[in-house]
Amino acid sequence: QVQLLESGGGLVQVGGSLRRACAASGRTFSRLVMAWFRRAPGKDREFVALITKSDGATTYAGSVKGRFTISRDNTKNTVDLQMNSLKPEDTAVYYCAAGNSYSDSARHYDAWGQGTQVTVSS
Repeated sequence: QVQLLESGGGLVQVGGSLRRACAASGRTFSRLVMAWFRRAPGKDREFVALITKSDGATTYAGSVKGRFTISRDNTKNTVDLQMNSLKPEDTAVYYCAAGNSYSDSARHYDAWGQGTQVTVSS
């Protein structure tokens, strides 16, 4: 079983930047597909970005492509989400997730972080 601990997040103005970090333990990190999801108030959880196990290939939701960047450090067992040009609609609770499949579906991830609020004020 893998444990995920998130940090970062908070309150930022429109157009600002935030960085989310997620540290993993308990399983070989380099074998995990890592992803970020978010849940906005009154909405379902949605996929944000993922990064593959080894070659670091990435996939982004259309709503964040070009503004968010996911990266990983297999020597530190961490995955980060750099969020730039933030918009009010990016306000949500953001979750780090770990799984074995290259998928944008939450059902393919079996370990989740505690979630942290990101609020973008206008």
